[in-house]
Amino acid sequence: MKVLWVCNQAIPVIAKHLNKDAGNKEGWLAASSEKILAEDDHAFSLGICFPVESEADGRFQADFEVKAYGFYEDRVHFENYDAALEDRFREVLEDFNPDVIHIFGTEYSHTLAMCRACGNPDKILIGIQGLCSVYAKHYFDGIPEDVKKNGTLRDALKKDDLIRQQEKFVLRGEHEKEAIRIAGNVTGRTDWDKFHTTDIHPGVRYFFMNETLRSTFYEGEWKFENCEPYSIFISQGDYPIKGLHVFLPVLGRLAKKYPGVKCYVAGNIVTGTQSLKKKILISGYGRYLNQLIRENGLEDKIVFLGSLNASEMKERFLKSNLYLSPSMMENSPNSLGEAMLLSMPVVASDVGGVKGLLSDEAEGYIYPSLDTDACMEKIEKVFSENGTEKQTKMGKLASEHARRTHDADANYKRLKEIYSEIVSI
Repeated sequence: MKVLWVCNQAIPVIAKHLNKDAGNKEGWLAASSEKILAEDDHAFSLGICFPVESEADGRFQADFEVKAYGFYEDRVHFENYDAALEDRFREVLEDFNPDVIHIFGTEYSHTLAMCRACGNPDKILIGIQGLCSVYAKHYFDGIPEDVKKNGTLRDALKKDDLIRQQEKFVLRGEHEKEAIRIAGNVTGRTDWDKFHTTDIHPGVRYFFMNETLRSTFYEGEWKFENCEPYSIFISQGDYPIKGLHVFLPVLGRLAKKYPGVKCYVAGNIVTGTQSLKKKILISGYGRYLNQLIRENGLEDKIVFLGSLNASEMKERFLKSNLYLSPSMMENSPNSLGEAMLLSMPVVASDVGGVKGLLSDEAEGYIYPSLDTDACMEKIEKVFSENGTEKQTKMGKLASEHARRTHDADANYKRLKEIYSEIVSI
């Protein structure tokens, strides 16, 4: 069996040969590729198709432990569709001649290009991560009208104010929906993504399959005595869908009751605190976050950490009192799974597929999205349980649940079953 993966970045086995950073995401791809290469029976041969940095490298091709193919696409304007990718993918398909084409994610236009280039929907398997078409509907949740309309110099220069950002998600969603309508098969991991993908394409074959997380998080255990009391960790907050703007007023209220409270936010920093240039070229959303920080007196209560690798993320999880996911919409947030693997207290908004990952009141706490009173209530529950047997038990149950969900061997076995079933169609 020959399987071609279409990925959003080079996986480690390829990045190593190219002397490039494999990035900090796609732990599922890294784990699965390692298992494929380590197998004695070599159940299938693997090809990897991945984006390269320049048009000059757009036809990169090489044989490493896997067959590697490069393609070039605009990684800044994801909403733009490049028909030239179809020609590149036809070259790849002719050379590799795959039995299955597994495309990871729908958020980039290369997914649609490969679907159009293939010509055989039964060979196509799209792995659902998030869904831009649904995210677009929630992009402005909790954003005041005046904030939506008031952009900055940076927004004008880049044509990237909040309204246009949402419009770009709508365009990406249109490409996404067309790709799903073409594909014969999708994999998902929540009732939420099953509902939406089968609504877009009622005839699509839906295969349930969980993902394996980054190996770093399968070892280690959160303990209250090792954490910074009243500290909250958020894994991303650089655009509205992640919900940081809704949480900041809650943090202001918490600060009045818990003087030691502190919030750490990982990911891209959009508040312009790194340099004068960044401050001048701040985005409208970054400016709004700064406004909320000032209004709620949070200047010394919030720390923006920037991008963290897996080891740094794990360290921050273990040092924090709780992990918070305040998103406006998610499918199956990997950071929530990572926190649960480590047995730490978790609080998450009730969006997308979160309830399939976390049992409320037993393994952590879930609150209605946009309900700031409920968010505060759940966080205070965690604080009131600090160091108790109940907190330890909840963390253990969360870890056990996450280890079932993200079991590497079970998930890889399921992947092979899906490939075999597609080939037999």
